[in-house]
Amino acid sequence: MRPTRATLLVAATALAPALLLTAPAFAADPTAAPTTATATTTAPEKPVDEMSEEELRIAILRILADEDSGRGVTREANEALDGTAEDMREFLRTGYRLAQAEDDRVAIFRILHLANQNGDKAVIREVNETLDDGSPEALRAFLETGYRLAQAEDDRVAIFRILHLATQNGDKAVIREANETLDDGSPEALRAFLETGYRLAQAEDDRVAVFRILADPTISDALRKAAEEVIDGTPEELRYFLETGRYEVDA
Repeated sequence: MRPTRATLLVAATALAPALLLTAPAFAADPTAAPTTATATTTAPEKPVDEMSEEELRIAILRILADEDSGRGVTREANEALDGTAEDMREFLRTGYRLAQAEDDRVAIFRILHLANQNGDKAVIREVNETLDDGSPEALRAFLETGYRLAQAEDDRVAIFRILHLATQNGDKAVIREANETLDDGSPEALRAFLETGYRLAQAEDDRVAVFRILADPTISDALRKAAEEVIDGTPEELRYFLETGRYEVDA
């Protein structure tokens, strides 16, 4: 089973730019639930067997109009529209669910690819359990809730690692913000810290470190000038100065 999965993973990754569905990548927007069209939100309330041909066509066109409908759903919906009334009825009965599962499976392989790159163990674990189950319901449940919770588990581990390093370095702003985030504990707060909060808190600590350099009367004129130039810089400029630039000045 694993060799086949690996092959599908490569294929899904290669198809990624062409996919019509929205990629549920937390790296881009982890707090947003992955979105692909769902039968529960798009399917008509009237029983399919009681619908006229026109009503069947309208129901399928509504599915196609959903911008989150994936490639599998789009393909099967169009084939149903090109067929008979019974073809359309069969699509709404079962084809939609199976096509949605196909799109969900592609989305989950993309998540697995990203998680492998990032070393997100909880996401990798939950993805593999979902793929082993394989049912349309399990695939959808993972995308709607499981992914968010698994990513939060990995994010929490990452923040504890950051906190450990910040404690060793005496980075007060990072320690403060990391603890506040862990106290909140929500997946959204954890992700926001990793995406923006950590960078800003580290910049606050880095700026303090540069001020300390400037307060040292024994530094060279060149180092003083470089520190004065970077003190109001971006978080990236401050970090580069402390890690590399300060040593290049007096080299």
